[in-house]
Amino acid sequence: MVSISSLLYPLLLVSLGATSPVHLRDHDTSLGDQLKFTPGGVSILCLLPFVSRALCPRSTSPGTTVSTPIGTAHGTQASKGAFRFAVKYGSAARWQDSQVSNTWQLPNNSTDVTALPLACAQTDLDPSAYSEDCLSMLLYVPQGISSSSKVPTFLWIHGGSFVSGSATDAGLDGSNFAIATNSIVAVVQYRLGALGFNSPDGRTNFAVKDIMTALQFLHTVIPSFGGDATKITIAGQSSGANMVRALLAVPGASWLFQSAVLQSDPMDYGFLSASVQSELQSYFNTQINCAATDNACINALSLDDVLTASDALYDNGVGVDQSATQEEPMRPVHDGNLITSTLDSMTPFPWQSKPILLSTVMNEAGPAIYNEFTDPITASFFDLVVDSAFEQPRAGNLLNSSHYRVPVLADGAADARVQLEAMGTDQVWRCPTWTFARNWAGHGGSAFVGLYTLGETYPDNTGTPFCTQAGSVCHEDDIEIVFGTAANPSPAQSALITEVQARYNAFLHTGNPNPAHSSYATWSAASSSSVPALHLGSSGTATMGACDPTFWGTTNVPYDYQVFGI
Repeated sequence: MVSISSLLYPLLLVSLGATSPVHLRDHDTSLGDQLKFTPGGVSILCLLPFVSRALCPRSTSPGTTVSTPIGTAHGTQASKGAFRFAVKYGSAARWQDSQVSNTWQLPNNSTDVTALPLACAQTDLDPSAYSEDCLSMLLYVPQGISSSSKVPTFLWIHGGSFVSGSATDAGLDGSNFAIATNSIVAVVQYRLGALGFNSPDGRTNFAVKDIMTALQFLHTVIPSFGGDATKITIAGQSSGANMVRALLAVPGASWLFQSAVLQSDPMDYGFLSASVQSELQSYFNTQINCAATDNACINALSLDDVLTASDALYDNGVGVDQSATQEEPMRPVHDGNLITSTLDSMTPFPWQSKPILLSTVMNEAGPAIYNEFTDPITASFFDLVVDSAFEQPRAGNLLNSSHYRVPVLADGAADARVQLEAMGTDQVWRCPTWTFARNWAGHGGSAFVGLYTLGETYPDNTGTPFCTQAGSVCHEDDIEIVFGTAANPSPAQSALITEVQARYNAFLHTGNPNPAHSSYATWSAASSSSVPALHLGSSGTATMGACDPTFWGTTNVPYDYQVFGI
């Protein structure tokens, strides 16, 4: 009797391309044993075209090698439950629009799949750590998904006042978030400073277009990793959230993402106006000592020349025009071309359909105030600071309000930094965010607003005693809560991480941050007149305080974007 294995054996040799007897193991075994598994753990019989695929189990995870439409992606194990892929998503000549990569390439011409990309050019780093060729991203893919899974994607845009930061910043390992939310996480880099916003001939918003290029790249490749290109949420913190807001104001970018998350966006600044950008551009050109049309001069500029001029613009932009601000003199420009709306109270607010999630932290201004004033300040000095910073009549209206009144103590030792920090938090972050939420909800969109009452001290804040004391939640202290990267979380922090990631999971899938069948408090959406800002880290909702629509943002105390008409 002829065995089935003897019939299959010659067929197997043909299918494997063998021309002489082969041994699948070094030691003598039966053919049945020889046919059991390939090095990848799949039966060799499954290589035969007539063997039913139902009998041959397939891997449920893309693993560290994934075939994409633009080539094979090679990655590495990032954690116990996720893989990491570093990739160059685009390329751009200096002061030119970026182009989407049409082949899968590791960043910076690397051949090491475990290597991290160099940051975009910035003077905060050693030159060996950055490059102009920096349009890279890190993809974090949870194990257990297949190309048919169609999970959502969370694209994260780092902060850093548009002059610093990278995809490898502290706390931005997306593995834990990807696992907890069953999503693909993409942490993306973009051109910074003058390289991102200040071509000598006046063109701008290159950094905004870089993120659009990254999104187009994701549309091409994420289906291969198990992602659904119609379920991309863009998110960012601080200037990264400012970038998200800019993309919300770009009609041509709308198809690239379904929803947005804005954490600690300094909305008080507004976008730069075209006229102010022109002033800042003229100043930059004096720093590089090149006329706008002098291509020979411009082409001869070294990267150091550009970075030096960029730093000068950052340091002195507020002196060129007050609306430039001290923190973001290089930022998205309302050029009327790419960015067609101010998305603030200065111009008609456009109709919206996307769900957004907005959050701030309790002490956004903590680092700025307590690093500037390292010792307690008196009530009289507080009056001088407010008068100088806000000018009349805003200063007088602020000082006469009950919201920021410095208490009179028996020993006269009240530290007015408390009120100054609260005022800065309300002015730059909290109150304009609430105004934005009301505008968004009043024009068709859904907006969920949160306030972090608990956080994890971010590395930038460890040198600021105020930010390390119990009860403080400073700017950036939400990052490691969202990503689940806090090194030694307390039970309360662990519970908050679990809750926030569950809410983000629901938001990524449905546009609503209320997980089904959970015991968490209902997170209600804002309306055109009400902002029920949910406490994240404690129970209840935030008190309105100075964010009452009749106070900040009115003729009594206008936001900066209103004062400067931008």
